[in-house]
Amino acid sequence: MTPIPPSLKGRDFITTQEWNIEEIELALQTATLLKKLKKEGRPHRWLADKTLFLFFFDKSTRTRNSMEAGITQLGGHAHFISAETSQAAHGESPKDMGIILASYGHGIAIRHDLVPGEGNAYMREVAKWADVPVMNLQCDIDHPFQMLADLMTMREEFGEDLRGRKIAVSWAYAPSYAKPLSVPQGLISLMTRFGMHVTLAHPPEFKLMPEMMRQAEQNAKKHDGRFEIVDSMEAAFENADIVYPKSWAILELFGRPQEALAIARNYRSWICDAKKMALAKKEAIYLHCLPADRGNEVTDEVIDGPQSRVYPEAEDRLHTGKAIMALTM
Repeated sequence: MTPIPPSLKGRDFITTQEWNIEEIELALQTATLLKKLKKEGRPHRWLADKTLFLFFFDKSTRTRNSMEAGITQLGGHAHFISAETSQAAHGESPKDMGIILASYGHGIAIRHDLVPGEGNAYMREVAKWADVPVMNLQCDIDHPFQMLADLMTMREEFGEDLRGRKIAVSWAYAPSYAKPLSVPQGLISLMTRFGMHVTLAHPPEFKLMPEMMRQAEQNAKKHDGRFEIVDSMEAAFENADIVYPKSWAILELFGRPQEALAIARNYRSWICDAKKMALAKKEAIYLHCLPADRGNEVTDEVIDGPQSRVYPEAEDRLHTGKAIMALTM
């Protein structure tokens, strides 16, 4: 293994923006190595006897299990904590939780994504008091582990140099619940830093946070990428290399989910189907962080079809998670 830069030991991983390009490249190289070691069945107990606390305010399948499996494969152990069954439900402060859990273990990972203005701030308050790395398992602003996995999957498909590749980040209809904005925001922020041409599409009510839009514009300008906004999924998909259609909620209506879902029903035609996929390049791939709302966000024909890469993408969550833990813990 390449020696870990001292600057990364103990480093928080709260947004991808706070890691420079060289650090992200190291994380991806480490993930690729760890993926190879796992495939070959070679032990890699780089975090022997270390403990990670997983503190969840929301449900999870891939995030929880990729981190639990990952720390186990690295020789450590994870403790899962549900916020509703912890003293956080009774108002315990992030300061107290951060200090105490840091004294018990070697890392704290938090998912707190459902309320704009709360999750990221909560993580930063924990990080202020904890003397171990704090990791963002999805907040209201970003989903950095998912973004690293997405970037890893894109590179596995198209090679390391993604400059000029077009990714369509599009809203899609889902009737299930009012979903966070963190995935599309993370995508427009990170992929513009790698020189990609990012096209964002959404109905007028489904805007992203203004500060994340500004960040995407600045990143595109700095890294010779491109960031544009269109008003239809079809326009976004045209000539795209990667399509990433996903539902998210209305920022102003968080806390009033039924109102947001009622508005969303006006846009049921925003579904990723074969007709829309045909607008993208012939070799284009379909990505989604999962779970995808089948029959609403995407048709079975697409998600189960030859252009879908959702399962390799989900697997890469394991390897990128392990890389960040190995580099910081």
